Amino acid sequence: MTTKLFETDAYRQSCPAIIEAVFSLDADPDKAGVVLDQSVFYPTGGGQPGDSGTLALDDGTEVAIQTTEKHAEFGIVHVVDSAALGQLAVSTPVTVTIDWEKRHRHMRFHSALHLLCGILPFSVTGGQIATDKARLDFDASAANTPDKQSLTEQLQTLVAASIPSQVEWTSEDVTSLVRTSGVAPPSQTGSTRILSFGTVDKQPCGGTHVANTAEIGKVFVRKIENKGKHYRRIILAIEE
Repeated sequence: MTTKLFETDAYRQSCPAIIEAVFSLDADPDKAGVVLDQSVFYPTGGGQPGDSGTLALDDGTEVAIQTTEKHAEFGIVHVVDSAALGQLAVSTPVTVTIDWEKRHRHMRFHSALHLLCGILPFSVTGGQIATDKARLDFDASAANTPDKQSLTEQLQTLVAASIPSQVEWTSEDVTSLVRTSGVAPPSQTGSTRILSFGTVDKQPCGGTHVANTAEIGKVFVRKIENKGKHYRRIILAIEE
């Protein structure tokens, strides 16, 4: 299984690695999967997109990593164009580097969504992160959902408070901390990864986050959508 370096250092942008497997992807014959012994690349999951970037060989050849996905056997698969298969071989040393600008925006948005969870004490039914926006779907009626301005002001107050993030692993039952319905908490070898922003929000999460809320920047609620009698979709954006 690939060692997930991003779990202990979300700010690490590159690392040396050894290719452990290379294979064509059944779902798309134009794509191939590359498995490494360790990686800084986050795989798609928890609403956060997989990282993209580059894989460099010792001779200077670079291969574009289009995205990163989870794999039942290997843990993480780096997706490349199938044309690169002839350049990659098992046991080859490489250096992989993420698209940091994109990753950092994912980190900022993901952290902002956790602050939103801290403001709204409702069950989360879904969510998605992109480079230009992020959303969470809440099981909440219009009557008890704050308006855009109020939510934006509360978010910006938390951002300005410069609250540090903290990651811990626990073997205890974390059922009471789970906010997203129908989603199992991220765990490995009997332990669950817990992310917290002070007393504002604490829940199981396997994603990458900023070290301090101030790093999120000026976040605001772009739109609140009615997705049913009790469901509200809240869409966030971040000003540059």
